[in-house]
Amino acid sequence: MEKRWKITNVNEDKIKQLQQALNINASLCRMLVERGVETFDEAKKFFRPQLSDLHDPWLMKDMDKAVTRINTAFQAKEKILVFGDYDVDGTTSVACMFQFLQKIYLPELVDFYIPHRYREGYGVSKMGIDFAKENNFSLIISLDCGIKSTELIAYAKSINIDFIVCDHHLPDDELPPAFAILNPKQKDCNYPYKELCGCGVGFKLITALAQHLNIGINEVNIYLDLVATAIAADIVPLTGENRTMAFYGLKKVNEDPNFGIKALMFLGGLQKKQLHITNLVFIIAPRVNAAGRMDDARKAVQMFVAKTYEEALNFAEMLHADNTERKDADSTITEEALALIEGDEIMMSRKTTVVYQPHWHKGVVGIVASRLIEKYYRPTIVLTQSGEVAAGSARSVSGFNLYEAVHACREHLLGYGGHFAAAGMTLHINKVDDFSKKFEQIVNDTIDPASLIPEIIIDTEINFKDINNSLYNILVQMEPFGPQNMRPVFIAKNVFDNGYSKIVKENHIRFSLRQDNIIISGIGFNMAEKFHFLLLKKPLDIIFTIDENEWNEQKKLQLKIIDLRLSEN
Repeated sequence: MEKRWKITNVNEDKIKQLQQALNINASLCRMLVERGVETFDEAKKFFRPQLSDLHDPWLMKDMDKAVTRINTAFQAKEKILVFGDYDVDGTTSVACMFQFLQKIYLPELVDFYIPHRYREGYGVSKMGIDFAKENNFSLIISLDCGIKSTELIAYAKSINIDFIVCDHHLPDDELPPAFAILNPKQKDCNYPYKELCGCGVGFKLITALAQHLNIGINEVNIYLDLVATAIAADIVPLTGENRTMAFYGLKKVNEDPNFGIKALMFLGGLQKKQLHITNLVFIIAPRVNAAGRMDDARKAVQMFVAKTYEEALNFAEMLHADNTERKDADSTITEEALALIEGDEIMMSRKTTVVYQPHWHKGVVGIVASRLIEKYYRPTIVLTQSGEVAAGSARSVSGFNLYEAVHACREHLLGYGGHFAAAGMTLHINKVDDFSKKFEQIVNDTIDPASLIPEIIIDTEINFKDINNSLYNILVQMEPFGPQNMRPVFIAKNVFDNGYSKIVKENHIRFSLRQDNIIISGIGFNMAEKFHFLLLKKPLDIIFTIDENEWNEQKKLQLKIIDLRLSEN
């Protein structure tokens, strides 16, 4: 698949000023300016984040109300139910809040509730509220959900159950009638940082409670590994407070992790490695999410709140088994979906993908949609049968508003929701073909053709002579990487194959490349189809990240090649 290359534009004067202040490589300064770091002090905060720089939790709208209501519950010995979504952000949020409340309150008066993905659906559920009523809970603290549950929270209020909503999703114009709403995205909330995940908002409430009760900050910071896991999984910007909490959360993951994280590290073969944010994203998070996708996410919380490693490992093994089942389903469905597309000339020629099979597992259709985009880069919807109707998930390509396209097809839908990049929908099974045709028409009429070609964003050009351990050590200090602080991507021009590059394991290329008199090795995964460029013995431009390869206890820098093409001159 061909890709568009785009080098970011940065103010050259700002780069020069920062280079004078820091006295480091101009390429590094360019990347820092791209990330909003323009002065010595900003660079110091970026490279040396401090927990003391986290904002005062009392700046968040309704924080005083929330703490007062919880304190009233303590005094009256009310039962408190901690309620959260079934994904990583929700389960880590619940684990943090549940453990903290059990420490500072009567444990027998605190419980948690995770809705079942298929019986109850996303967010606050009537079954959850009825469970609270039947078991005499008079206060529910919802985490990573609730901001859009106006009718359900009104129902809870009518049966004398108060809600404290801790959420980070964009509020509607009408807010739920909760006792307190903690959400920095509220229009009238003056909290300085708006990009917290659900677990981050819950962490702020825990911090405020600790301050109110004169509990030491160390009793709060023990949850930072769970917060970092939520930040990684929820794909929120790795800026500001998120960066600081992820930085110290990763430190705790590597030094003294939660028993649940430690057990998943063991099962993922990571117990002897230094973990990075990518390990949380690709090893820890999928196993936690698999519990809700394939079965019941309650056991994810039970793993995180386990009192012993052995107990946590027992639950982790269940999640590991769920993830194995999830991977099998994901792989099988992806193969079947690709076969459907490749066996249909009309589908092959479209600007969208809509595939449906009644037997596909509902829990993995979103993942499959993302897999199909890797092969056919276009807006994609994967549908399966759910009860008497079809249900599915949609994923977009960069720059295309998927939600608006789905909204334009609403005449064929029973229900839908989502945002710019992803959506979900339900429809009558006999409407799948009509919906598919309408979706194709809408996308065909509105999408910019360039959006159907994947784009690689390049930070800066670099020469091989500047790639050394000193540079790499600074790159490492730019972690944790994530949205708005992605791993730096470089371009090197007029590079030649050194004659020793080869295809390994059928699909990958082991590179040996030369620029002037400098030779550097590299690896390009799933790039075998581009090996013919090396055989031309012509100058190449390559896009890559810089990595460290360890072999036989020897470490050496290598390039992780993303793409290549013939040089223009």
